[in-house]
Amino acid sequence: MIQKQHRHDWSIGITSVAVVVAALVGKSEFVAFHESQFRKDLVGWIGAVVIVVAGVLATRRLANGLGGVLARSSIGAAGSGAGLRLLLLIVGYLIVIFSVFAVLGVSLTHLLLGAGLAGIILGIAAQQSLGNIFASLVLLVARPFVVGDRIRIRSGVLAGPLDATVLAIDLAYVTVQTDDGVLKIPNAVMLGSGIGKPNADTPPATS
Repeated sequence: MIQKQHRHDWSIGITSVAVVVAALVGKSEFVAFHESQFRKDLVGWIGAVVIVVAGVLATRRLANGLGGVLARSSIGAAGSGAGLRLLLLIVGYLIVIFSVFAVLGVSLTHLLLGAGLAGIILGIAAQQSLGNIFASLVLLVARPFVVGDRIRIRSGVLAGPLDATVLAIDLAYVTVQTDDGVLKIPNAVMLGSGIGKPNADTPPATS
């Protein structure tokens, strides 16, 4: 039943993307062959409405579909599906916004310049948070550990080796169970640490 829902999400999402592309191409072709400014503006606003509706639908459905794929895969750590879905929603909505501005004839050069400056300011302000988000993606792809693993973390930030069991991986933290209790470690710290198996899990050396 769940797989059927995911296939349904994929089919609706892809169809909605096709509608968005058709709206963009149709607006461009109409402008090329008509000189009436009123008609151009009217078609632009109609195209914008179509892009908003179809774009939001496509974004939500494709995010659900990809999130479901990750949740069923071997890298589906706790919280990773929801985290990836959130990132896809953000990227998708940004694409919808830029598409709407394009079909309305708003200068993308000035828009991108303003967005670039805003991105630099926000990036500096949220450097640590963004670092943790990108680190979480690297951890999910590289998979130095998965939920349930017993690992040894070697990091100066954590004041020496730390044996722990991985409980969850999300966009900001890796949650582990240590002898002293539950600990949330920032993803950037985990990415910069040495990860191995505790000595108790390794076979004894033979002479």
